[in-house]
Amino acid sequence: MSISLREEQRQAVDKLENGNILCGGTGSGKSRTSLAYFFKTQGASLTKFEKLNNPLDLYIITTARKRDSLEWEEELIPFLMSPDDNIHGNKVIIDSWNNIMKYKDITNSFFIFDEQRVVGKGAWVKTFLKITKNNKWILLSATPGDCWTDYIPVFIANGFYKNRTEFNNYHIMFSPYSKFPQVYKYLNTRRLERLRDKILVMMDVHRTTTQIHEDIFVDYDSKDYKKVTKERWNYEEDKPIESASELCYQLRKVTNSHPSRIGMVYNIVLEKNKVIIFYNFDYELEILHECFDNSIFDVAEWNGHKHQPVPKTEKWVYLVQYNAGSEAWNCITTDTIIFYSQNYSYKIMVQASGRIDRLNTLYTKLYYYHLKSRSSIDVAISRALKTKKKFNEKKFVEG
Repeated sequence: MSISLREEQRQAVDKLENGNILCGGTGSGKSRTSLAYFFKTQGASLTKFEKLNNPLDLYIITTARKRDSLEWEEELIPFLMSPDDNIHGNKVIIDSWNNIMKYKDITNSFFIFDEQRVVGKGAWVKTFLKITKNNKWILLSATPGDCWTDYIPVFIANGFYKNRTEFNNYHIMFSPYSKFPQVYKYLNTRRLERLRDKILVMMDVHRTTTQIHEDIFVDYDSKDYKKVTKERWNYEEDKPIESASELCYQLRKVTNSHPSRIGMVYNIVLEKNKVIIFYNFDYELEILHECFDNSIFDVAEWNGHKHQPVPKTEKWVYLVQYNAGSEAWNCITTDTIIFYSQNYSYKIMVQASGRIDRLNTLYTKLYYYHLKSRSSIDVAISRALKTKKKFNEKKFVEG
């Protein structure tokens, strides 16, 4: 018996080395490929199945949703491995990023870090750096970094820099007029590109699907919008607007609450019958519920409060909050996603799009409807996403 891999997966396994990032689109088979690489590092052949001889313990750090849905257990079956019953004799642990600090003292093992969570300099990053110092490891990501600072922990783990300070000294010029450290520009970027190319292993997948993205422009209340912009007053709480973040929130609420937006959503759902809707804010969720709760559609949601499965009826809407549900699940029973409002992050938008673009989907054409207005904040967010950047509230307000 051989391990079933596509040709691009086999090529990726041959290229992978310790400390690499396996980069493939959503639904490309990164999990299976990473397990095949683990098997190869333990001396096994991929052309015929072999029982491993004294393999390293395997730790898989993934999202809470993937852990709870047992997706990794399914991927482990062809390798005759599982956390409970394992013929190879090694320990297999699957846990979420929330619990990564439980494993900071593990040594001489193999870690698969699923999805890029090592950004910044918090507790997860510190634990990641301690783990990578004493174990073999690879990282899986569809979108490994929005900017160069996102790569700092992985660069340090690979020994390219001693610490964040050394990276900053080599590559970052900070803004002299900011009250807090703010990147003005990056230096010596050719070296950064070489280091990134050294650790990134790209896995291109020939897809049979075509993503069709359509911008749908809806109205907004320009009078209320201008009033908020000019007066900088929070009428809900009857207090001045004190920050760029608060101003942007109020401007987006005026923009996203217009009746034409939910009206357009309902028309699309009536035509498609089974639709995933991504949203940002709680008030958007309330609007969506007001529209669909007493309709002919079954309604389920995934967010920080509810973790309901995708409905299995003939007419349904699945309401998903971006930050809670843009990754680590999939749905092959619909061809349509509506983005009720735009997210600030290009990375999150790509991950959200990938929820229905799977290798085993029943569809060849996938439809994505981006609802937006011609308000200045919607236009600015669209511009940032088009250049694959993250929308900056402070720059928008000041500019």
